Amino acid sequence: MPQKKLTEDFSLSFPAIRGIQAEREYYVSMCPLKLLTVMFREDIKYLPPELKAQRELNKGRALPIKRYIIENKDNYVFSSITASIDREIKFDAYGENPIGRKIGTLSVPMDAKFIINDGQHRLAAIKEALKEDPSIENETISIVLFIDLGLTNSQQMFADLNRYAVRPTKSLGILYDHRDPLSRLTNKLINEVTVFKGMTEKAKSSISNRSRKLFTLSGIYQATKRLLQKGERQDLSQKEKKLAIEFWNTVGNNMPDWMAAVDKKVATCELRSDYIHAHGITLQALAIAGNCLIKAHPTSWKTKLSKIKKIDWARENAFLWEGRALVGGSLNKSQKNVTLTANYIKQELELPLDPREEEVERNYVNGRSDI
Repeated sequence: MPQKKLTEDFSLSFPAIRGIQAEREYYVSMCPLKLLTVMFREDIKYLPPELKAQRELNKGRALPIKRYIIENKDNYVFSSITASIDREIKFDAYGENPIGRKIGTLSVPMDAKFIINDGQHRLAAIKEALKEDPSIENETISIVLFIDLGLTNSQQMFADLNRYAVRPTKSLGILYDHRDPLSRLTNKLINEVTVFKGMTEKAKSSISNRSRKLFTLSGIYQATKRLLQKGERQDLSQKEKKLAIEFWNTVGNNMPDWMAAVDKKVATCELRSDYIHAHGITLQALAIAGNCLIKAHPTSWKTKLSKIKKIDWARENAFLWEGRALVGGSLNKSQKNVTLTANYIKQELELPLDPREEEVERNYVNGRSDI
């Protein structure tokens, strides 16, 4: 008679709900965070090479998730971790009625091997968060478990789970993010700045040809970030919030075409087709120049900003914009082109360029002289 392994007499037991997908059983359980280190060991030497390589852990991605947990202990939220088990399990239902047969105790052998199909970065972040703050160890996360003897289906499960995953657009993320002070300010701007109100695409990060919108929420966010020189999730003072509103309202007042679009005197699609200023690159460039202007002239910047009204923003002015905002006649959003566009605005506002901007400008001018 073959000798039974000692580990077969021991198991992990936890309450679970039994379900069926594709005619096979799977289980969902609420797992205390402290048990995750027991269930999901870091040692994955037992996995075949093709499974190890399917998605390497990116520690840089796990770190911000850990910070998210620590900084939002009162209101963080996570979706389920999905995993496969390579052993037969035992499910003891609590009853014989339809509901009772779906609820019970799941027993998994201690030597069972688990592989995560979805959620490994969440898991890594939770483990690191527990080291920093053990007080969250009894909070729970839902675990979806599939039986996969030999772990032969894990690659396909990984592919299936990620096949139709779609990240929300940057604009939608900003619209719904109430933790980030800059996101909150951006949502305030589109309600209090005349040229943004009713003219901002909130759900998408690009604007279709037929859209009446002139700006995107993500474009305003990025430009305001440059204006205030703030990092992600940094706090904003009331003075900075007021300044952002005043700046963009002042810019709008000196952009007759924008105001004409607000008043429905010109179609936004025509502005996008014919002018540089109807694109995100100009918003960012204006913000860069604006930051410099406000620092140089803290009391008179509004008056000096009126000079942008004289700028020829027409795309047909290829001598001015080709190579600066346009490449081959098309808008280019590269950092170099944003800088070159900002440089021209700063020159019109009689502002000095910093050393990095001077280098970019010098290379641009030298490149034109070689043509």
